[in-house]
Amino acid sequence: MTKKIIDFDELRKLKKNYRKKKIIHCHGVFDLIHIGHINHFREAKNLGGILVVTVTPDKYVSKGPNRPAFNERIRAEAIAAIKSVDFVAINKFSNAIKTIKVLKPNYYCKGPDYKISKNDLTGKIKDERKAVKSVGGKIYFTKSDTFSSSMLLNKYSNVITNDQKKSIKSIPNKNFNYIKKQIDKFQNTKVLIIGESIIDEYCFTEALGKSGKESILMFRDMKKEQYLGGALAIASHLSGFCKSISLLSMLGEKGEFYQKIRKSLPKNIKTFFIRKKNSPTIIKKKYIDNINKNKLFGTYKINDDFLNKKNQKILTNYLKKNLRKYDLIIVSDYGHGFINQLTANLICKNAKFVSVNAQVNAANLGHNTISKYKKVDHVIINETELRQDLRNKNDKLESIIKLQSKKIGIKDIIVTRGSNGATLYNLRSNKYYYCPAFANKVLDKMGAGDSMMAFTSLCIKHKLNPNLILLIGSLAGAQSVETMGNSKPINKLKLLKSLEHLTK
Repeated sequence: MTKKIIDFDELRKLKKNYRKKKIIHCHGVFDLIHIGHINHFREAKNLGGILVVTVTPDKYVSKGPNRPAFNERIRAEAIAAIKSVDFVAINKFSNAIKTIKVLKPNYYCKGPDYKISKNDLTGKIKDERKAVKSVGGKIYFTKSDTFSSSMLLNKYSNVITNDQKKSIKSIPNKNFNYIKKQIDKFQNTKVLIIGESIIDEYCFTEALGKSGKESILMFRDMKKEQYLGGALAIASHLSGFCKSISLLSMLGEKGEFYQKIRKSLPKNIKTFFIRKKNSPTIIKKKYIDNINKNKLFGTYKINDDFLNKKNQKILTNYLKKNLRKYDLIIVSDYGHGFINQLTANLICKNAKFVSVNAQVNAANLGHNTISKYKKVDHVIINETELRQDLRNKNDKLESIIKLQSKKIGIKDIIVTRGSNGATLYNLRSNKYYYCPAFANKVLDKMGAGDSMMAFTSLCIKHKLNPNLILLIGSLAGAQSVETMGNSKPINKLKLLKSLEHLTK
């Protein structure tokens, strides 16, 4: 059986070794082999020739948390056990386009659900058609009944937990086409993001050992990476979902990193920067163990003073002139002197819809709380921040959520709880909604709250069902923690594919 499994580079030889026979190619994830796959391979084999199946590598599978259920080697072994299959290879790429050009098949076979190109969420079937045509082959759609690996895994396996199943089941309309239409409506939302610009600098190091002369641990510098953080990251996350995003933010007096920021930000983000007098552009530096990627320690380069009168006047004038132009205002207040009480009041009184996160960090502990904002539409806050603001360590979470909502007038509040998921409370209905965590590959937790806030803000603005709001926000957070810092914005296709497979 294992002789059927060949290295990807051996695919080039098949056309030469079997020049008198047709090469038939099937490609996919094939996470759980079922009767639909078996019939698909059998029908493909009946075209006459050598049937080659390529398998999507684990790192490119985007079907939601805990997928693939089986690693690439196991999936290849399972396919190799099927009689109609002649060869199996683990693909090198995220899709089959380059692989088709390597293998040069006479027939490229897809299931009947791909016959209508618009039904393919990735849109790759069009490119696969072109690739097959470019090598002189034909695309063939099998006629066998299709089954869903995702549906079977969701129903009968522990790929998703019982709590996750319960959360998804509580969504009234789980039809994926309906969910996609709701998300597509985000594109015309006029969004203004307000908050500090932060450069997250990750310094990867190797521990050398104790200094020979002092009681300190010494490290070797390995490499340095810089990511756009703070409000810059939130704007980047939303850029793939909204046609146009505006960002009102703060840089240092000399405008350090301005060119890097403009080059790195997607083109559909319009920026207005205030250059803060006597201040640097904020840099938050983390030192990372290069082997296990654990954070060792960090430093901040900041000036926490509030804006001077001149800077404040520029900010106030911009807000008075522009706030009412936007459907949604997202305030991400990192407590580094950009938003004072007067600015917070101005935003809350004049914006059509306000979503806020007042973040607690090492530099502002106890000085930057959500209580700065009154009568807002949406707040996202983690449980620790909530308890610190209310000076309440022990009371039941639900009671302090309600207390905070009434105290400052929050219509919808989401409290994040790390691996324990998130809770949404709606003040008008006096109802609580719960969602478990969906992250299973946690590389770096930094930025998860910002990514979740970006999408729960849009969802609440568009009046989506609370359980769906939590699911979309949780999946965005889960996608965020898979990368270092804010190195990658939330990918719309990946988010949609997770939703598609989880709701089957």
